[in-house]
Amino acid sequence: MSDVHDNPAEHRFELEADGHVAMAHYKLAPGVITFTHTIVPKELEGRGIGSKLARGALDAARAQSLKVVPKCPFIAGYIGKHPEYADLVA
Repeated sequence: MSDVHDNPAEHRFELEADGHVAMAHYKLAPGVITFTHTIVPKELEGRGIGSKLARGALDAARAQSLKVVPKCPFIAGYIGKHPEYADLVA
């Protein structure tokens, strides 16, 4: 499994595992990142891939001093379960 990386050309964070790519799509505005949709291929479900992707994307947002708008239910749910990321929410 590789690390989470930003693919700015496609407006998404990606995590590759076993030949499949999980993605967290986003929109950027000055000082704000809005997560719109997260996709974890069926082949990767149940292995914590989505959580690792969310953690990596949120850590990247923090590193860039971005506020987060979690429109994606998966990202919103992850933040709800991990209060250490609550300070990022716009």
